[in-house]
Amino acid sequence: MAKKKRPGEYDLERASFEASQVLGIPVRTYKDRIFRMIFKEKREFLELYNAMNNTSYDNPEDLVVTTLENAIYMGMKNDVSFMLYDRLALYEHQSSINPNMPLRDLLYMSCVYSCLVRDENLFGEKQIKIPEPKFVVFYNGTAEAPEKEIQCLSDSYINPSECPDMELKVTVLNINEGYNPDLMEKCRTLQEYMILVSRIRHYSETLPLANAVETAVNECIREDILAVFLCKNRSEVIRVGIFEYDEEKHMQQIREEGREESRDRINSLILKLAELGRTDDITQAAKDRSYQEKLLQEFGL
Repeated sequence: MAKKKRPGEYDLERASFEASQVLGIPVRTYKDRIFRMIFKEKREFLELYNAMNNTSYDNPEDLVVTTLENAIYMGMKNDVSFMLYDRLALYEHQSSINPNMPLRDLLYMSCVYSCLVRDENLFGEKQIKIPEPKFVVFYNGTAEAPEKEIQCLSDSYINPSECPDMELKVTVLNINEGYNPDLMEKCRTLQEYMILVSRIRHYSETLPLANAVETAVNECIREDILAVFLCKNRSEVIRVGIFEYDEEKHMQQIREEGREESRDRINSLILKLAELGRTDDITQAAKDRSYQEKLLQEFGL
């Protein structure tokens, strides 16, 4: 006989796993990231959660943590004495700017909720309670980005209304050096993670990447920066770091090539429009990206 669930009690690990399978997201891949390696540990995740929410939870075993391809998914177990419903936190780390996070999170959470309530009567008179989600992206890429940004699902709508019926918001926090100092002060682990990242990037400017990663790791251990984690996982961190920052450099090169190609196309368009005396089109194209694309297609650029 199946154990009867208390109100608000969910199998978060099962729901997260099943949702990842529906979306084709592996729970773990060989393409791990140092950020996930650090914060998949419950104690470090709890430190980050407390810093983000101004809470003071002190029992890591109250967490349910599932590491996904690009994110760490967490639910807080019920406080039985108050029958509090869980809050779900989906913390994602990215080194590139992605405006599609609200849509990705919508698809993911739809699957999670479907799994959580599949044994409930959705057609009954009793309202089914579900945990409230919180979506956060920690950005540490090299491209310029604001300290804090809110990405909205409605930004993706083709013709959005003033007050859309469905909205989903993702908070994007820049965790590079000099940004969000209050958060860094509250979460020393996050601060030390960014020190490691900064040193890898610094040394990679003059050293081969493998040497840069190893030098940064050794230096951090000597200075007691993530020392316990790095000593325990030294070889894996070096291997993952080499892959991660080699990929980052490769993606940066692709973006730079793309920007250069885009500039060449736009310069060619301006020259053609100038030759034809279409100055109004030049002005409108500078203000309206969609109009610019229309003109590029018109001239086959």
